[in-house]
Amino acid sequence: MLAPAVTAPRLKANGRAFAHIAQYHPELVALRRDLHAHPELGFEEVYTAARVQEALRVCGVDEIHTGIGKTGVVGIVHGQGRASGRMIGLRADMDALTMTEHNEFAWKSTRNGMMHGCGHDGHTAMLVGAARYLAETRNFDGTAVLIFQPGEEGFAGARAMIEDGLFERFPVEAVYGMHNWPGLRPGKIGLTPGPMMAAADKVTIEITGKGGHGAHAYLATDPVLVAAHIITAVQSIVSRNVRPLDSAVVSLCAMQAGDVHAMSVIPGKATLVGTVRTFTAEVQELVERRLTELCSAIALGFGATAKVNYERIYPATTNTLREAMFAADVAQSLVGAEQVVRDLDPSMGAEDFSFMLQVKPGAYMRIGQGGEGSCMLHNSRYDFNDDILPLGSALHASLVEQSMPLQPA
Repeated sequence: MLAPAVTAPRLKANGRAFAHIAQYHPELVALRRDLHAHPELGFEEVYTAARVQEALRVCGVDEIHTGIGKTGVVGIVHGQGRASGRMIGLRADMDALTMTEHNEFAWKSTRNGMMHGCGHDGHTAMLVGAARYLAETRNFDGTAVLIFQPGEEGFAGARAMIEDGLFERFPVEAVYGMHNWPGLRPGKIGLTPGPMMAAADKVTIEITGKGGHGAHAYLATDPVLVAAHIITAVQSIVSRNVRPLDSAVVSLCAMQAGDVHAMSVIPGKATLVGTVRTFTAEVQELVERRLTELCSAIALGFGATAKVNYERIYPATTNTLREAMFAADVAQSLVGAEQVVRDLDPSMGAEDFSFMLQVKPGAYMRIGQGGEGSCMLHNSRYDFNDDILPLGSALHASLVEQSMPLQPA
C-alpha cells in the first residue's frame, strides 16, 4: 500500500458524514493512489475489482456481488431500518485510459500505455469511503446499492451491467453519479436539470470514385476532392439546419485516402471518420438525416458515391428534474449555497452513465477538483486531487441518508 503524503483533508465541509469520513482520509488516499499505480482498461479491471471487494469486506457491507457486466461489483448496505422498502443507487466508474503517463510522483502508473487520466481511481475511492461510512453508521431507512462500474471509457460498461440484470436484481428508485471536474475549484459542486453531457455518435463516410493518374485527372473521379467538399459542407448542418437555441457539433477528425508515397496516384476510395454531439433526440435525428443527404448529393455531383455509416455510441446524459434539484439541495447542505452551481453549462463530452439515466431517474454531478496548475481530463499529466475524497464520499453518503431518512420511533 502506498503511503499518502497528507494526513487530513485541507478541504472542509459541513455535516456529520463529512466529519466522520475525514477521519479515514489517509486510507482513502492510499487506496486511490494504489489504484492509480495499477490502471486497467475496460472489462479488464481484475485487480481494481479485487481491491474494491477487499475494501468492501473490510468496510462491513452486507452483500458483495461480483461479475456483473463482466468485471462490475455491487455492494449492498442496509440501513438501521428497512420499513420504507426504498433503494437508492450510487455509481462510480473504475477503468483507465490508453495513455502514457508523464507524471513523476511515486504513485504514477506502473503499466505501459495505461493511466488513470480521468480520475476514475478517485471516483472508486470516494464510493468506498461512502460504503464504509454507511456501513458504520446506517443512519437511514432502506438499502444503498453501491455500483462499481467497468468500461466507461468507450466500452459502455453501464449498458453491460444493465443488460446483465443490474436493475432487476437491485431495483433502485433513483441512481446518482459524479465526476471530478478540473474546471471547478475544490469545494464546488455543479449540475443542472436536463442534459449534462451530449450524445456521442460515430460517423464513417466511405467515398468511392475512380482512381487514375494525377497527370490525367480528367480520366478519374477523385474521391479526395469529394472528401474535401464534404468536409467543408457538413459544417453548414449546424449553422443552417440546427436552431440557434439548440446545440450540436459535427467534427470530421480523420481522413484516409491514397498512399503518401504515391504522389501522382489518384486513389479510388477515401474514408472520413468523425463524431456528432447533440443533446436531444430530435437534433440527433436531424443531423444524421442531413449528413446522409448532403454527403450523397455532393458525391453524386462529382460522379462518385458516398455511404454514411452513423453509429449511436452513447446517448445524452440527461438529469431528471426532481433528482437534480434534490442532489443540489444535498450538495448545498455540505458546502453551502454559494458553492453549488445549479445551472452548470452542459458539456459536449459524453458519459455512459447516460444508459442508467435512460432507465432510472437520477442525476449526474460534477465535483470540483481544479486549482492552480491543475490539468484537464485525459491529459498525460493529470492526477486526481486527493483533498476532495472526503467531500465526494460525504456527498454520496448524504444522498442516501437524505433520500431515505430514518423514521421517527
